[in-house]
Amino acid sequence: MNDTVLIVGAGPVGLTMALELARYRVPVRVVDQMTERAYTSRAVALWPRTLELLERAGDGLSADLVTRGNRVTVAHIIAGTEPIARIELKDVVTPYPFVLMLPQSETEGVLGDRLAEHGVWPELGMRLVDFTRDDTGITATLHHADGSEEMTRFGWMVACDGAHSVVRHRLGLAFDGETRGDDWGQGDFHMTGVPFPVNEFATYWHEEGPVVLFPMAPGRYRLIVGLGTSTGPAPTTPSFEEFQAILDRRGPGGIQLQDTVWTSAFRINERQVNSYREGRVFLAGDSAHVHSPAGGQGMNTGMQDAINLAWKLALIIRGLSTAPALLDSYDPERRAVGAGVIAASGRLTRMATIQNPIARRIRNAVAQFVLGLAPVQHALEGSMTETSIRYDDSPLNGVSWEAGPRAGSRMPPIEGEVPYGAGDTPRFTLRAGAWAEEPPVPLGDLVDLAIRPNPVDGGIELVRPDGYLAISVADGEWEPIIAYLDHFRPAPARPATE
Repeated sequence: MNDTVLIVGAGPVGLTMALELARYRVPVRVVDQMTERAYTSRAVALWPRTLELLERAGDGLSADLVTRGNRVTVAHIIAGTEPIARIELKDVVTPYPFVLMLPQSETEGVLGDRLAEHGVWPELGMRLVDFTRDDTGITATLHHADGSEEMTRFGWMVACDGAHSVVRHRLGLAFDGETRGDDWGQGDFHMTGVPFPVNEFATYWHEEGPVVLFPMAPGRYRLIVGLGTSTGPAPTTPSFEEFQAILDRRGPGGIQLQDTVWTSAFRINERQVNSYREGRVFLAGDSAHVHSPAGGQGMNTGMQDAINLAWKLALIIRGLSTAPALLDSYDPERRAVGAGVIAASGRLTRMATIQNPIARRIRNAVAQFVLGLAPVQHALEGSMTETSIRYDDSPLNGVSWEAGPRAGSRMPPIEGEVPYGAGDTPRFTLRAGAWAEEPPVPLGDLVDLAIRPNPVDGGIELVRPDGYLAISVADGEWEPIIAYLDHFRPAPARPATE
């Protein structure tokens, strides 16, 4: 049987998927109908949880990204000239207490270079025309740039082909949700007169619509502006002069656009498929969920979809596990996260676009009070940085001991330790106290041989390859750990019949 995974789409989600599988020694093929890469910035934010997870790929991948981008640690919300909130990211427990502003093209470049080190290069100008699927694999028809076609067999397929996903359409999956009835403009500009440092970004609430300024580098900013109610079949991109006029009316004053890097206009879709998996076909990123750019989390959510799926798929393909629960868990875990991102970004967008004057005054007063509360700020920091993502209802969760984190919780990286899930094989990590007894039986290939110290006194923790807690028990209670792992081991081969 051909175990090669066909990845449709070579954007950041497809590249992340390919890199994760390739480093886990799973054969992959990446195709994309684009004939050359875009060099516009598009998505610009990499949040801490994504950087934590990318670092598992080794060789300082996240550090490489960080050296290329701009670290932003403060978010402002301002209504007119009145400060509403100042949110700092410095208290987030992570090696990356900032949002990294980096053009998507550069993120893709770094991921592509690392993928090439594993002998994999995306095939551009290659279009998926059609596919059929059965219980043992996928037969895909691929159209080459020279007009020729090939029909090839794959073991699995992952759709990372965006909001207009060919795979999703071919599967006949509904993309439930709505298109908001307003238009938006965005662009990258060089500008002067911005009244905050390059490590701070700002959202200005205004009666005409919001303005958001993301600092990408000294003097260079991503500008997003609300354009009001949709009036035509497609939104119209503002001119340079119109962007300047909007900034003059709604911003703090004194900001001067110098030149344009690129501009576009868009409408916000809030949509999600009702299943991220159809047999041996999986959907990730915008092919599965789209939402408002408020919060800048679309690309990150898709990349984390890929990381969640890759280790599970690698265990199955390499024969280290035969448990159906592994692949079955992808949909409920990531669909819940996607729904949460859609809801949160939608709330932020609606809050920023309130038109009723009385409602705006109430919003400003309430937001100023509530966002000044420490618990609210802490919760917002966790949501923005994606460090609060957890899988409380995952079918992979085992029991939780009375002390310490609960199963499904994110396990923050510990300075000086190898990241969870690093290396060429996805393995669980065991944490136990220095005084803990050794397990009564060998735990096998699913678990890293090195038992790490547990920060929680008196407990044993088993951590998934993607850095989430699988199960925790009191010291000495090895039976639940062994039973948990036995659930994922390959079934013993049946003796040959005579």
